[in-house]
Amino acid sequence: MKLQRRQFLNLAASAAALAVAAPAVRAQNYPARPVRIVVGFSAGGTTDIVARLIAHWLSERTGQQFIVENRPGASTNIASEAVARAAGDGYTLLTVGSTNTINATLYDKLNFNLDRDFAMVAGLNNSPLVLEVHPAVPANSVVELIAYAKAHPGAINLASFGIGSISHVAGELFKRTAGVDMVHVPYRGSAPMITDLLGGQVQAAFDNLPASIEHIRSGKLRALAVTSSSRSEALPQIPTLGEFVPGYEASAFVGLCAPKSTPTEIITRLSAEINAGLADPKIKAQLADLGSTPLVLSPAEFSQFVTAQVEKWGKVVRDAKIKPE
Repeated sequence: MKLQRRQFLNLAASAAALAVAAPAVRAQNYPARPVRIVVGFSAGGTTDIVARLIAHWLSERTGQQFIVENRPGASTNIASEAVARAAGDGYTLLTVGSTNTINATLYDKLNFNLDRDFAMVAGLNNSPLVLEVHPAVPANSVVELIAYAKAHPGAINLASFGIGSISHVAGELFKRTAGVDMVHVPYRGSAPMITDLLGGQVQAAFDNLPASIEHIRSGKLRALAVTSSSRSEALPQIPTLGEFVPGYEASAFVGLCAPKSTPTEIITRLSAEINAGLADPKIKAQLADLGSTPLVLSPAEFSQFVTAQVEKWGKVVRDAKIKPE
């Protein structure tokens, strides 16, 4: 009888030890097969480029392929819903960014919820937008643009690359904080917006800095300010919008998240590997070429960051009464 009891206790102790060791072993063995990174935009955009940079890094670090899969449509909601429904095993990840945080308020009925259905893994990059005008606009500074807009209400068309996009809400935030009346003109993407801005069909726009930086450098567009809290290293001579409109800040970010049920130890491993990549001089230089900076955050910090972005842009969406197309 005593032997049976001793055997039972030994078995129980062994089981407990295995239970404790299992998560560590699971993380150590991860990934054992290719991992998908789902991007809710077409190939070639900033989010896609950044996803491919980190996918290449993770592939080299882990010895397994991290494959970028583009699933554009419905303002990233198609990709988001697909990943929300995927198995929480670490083999399906999603790029999460400013569009996702805006969509949380913009759309009344979504089949997923950022907080409920996703575990935040790590930030990737932060990119300022740039307030830019066609050279024909009689304004060489933010102060002059505000003065002109106040003197000519509704005369300036302020373009964005889509209703509910970061470009749109950044513009609405500017109009409200600066007290100016500009006409919003939405496009279906940054490229067609820039084409019309270069042609003078619209006068001003908020665009992702990486998409406009060469036009600014060539003098085809005039940059008045960047929207980040500090000046961009890519255009250090351009002031921040906050220097003229106190408290103004708006940036486009990209990060990675996973289905909520993904084991914590896998999230932790991915976060560590990604943050190591963001510290790599080669990746930092590649991000700098895009006019962006690494967004180095722990899973908990990134989760708090995303929550704050949802709250910030939710207020703008509600106050401006923005509705999806």
